[in-house]
Amino acid sequence: MVENLIQNIEKAIEADKQKPNLGMIDLEKVKELYNNGAIILDVRPPAKVSGKTMEEAGIKNALYTPVVEFTKHLDRLPQDKDAVIITTCNLVKFANRVMGYLEALGYTNVYVFDGSTQELMDALAQNS
Repeated sequence: MVENLIQNIEKAIEADKQKPNLGMIDLEKVKELYNNGAIILDVRPPAKVSGKTMEEAGIKNALYTPVVEFTKHLDRLPQDKDAVIITTCNLVKFANRVMGYLEALGYTNVYVFDGSTQELMDALAQNS
């Protein structure tokens, strides 16, 4: 099991090296990936959500998987380990953490939105 975890992390590191800015993406790149079917994970802890989560707001392909309850939501993740997943939170740090969790689980196309969840929600609400 540990060997599999190490292999997943090594694979993720190599994949991240191929991504501009190691997988940190701006709003324009999020829109591009989102329009091609990317899944958005709103990972804000419940105490940091003011208003609705992206999922509650009806953003297509958005799931609320709070970082503090992440393992309770594993069954909601795509089965395809190559699916494009974008994580978001208010200060980026939790999104980065979840990116690492996903990569340790073997996901290969994980990105972090380098902005606030509200900014992202406002931009994507127009597409949903």
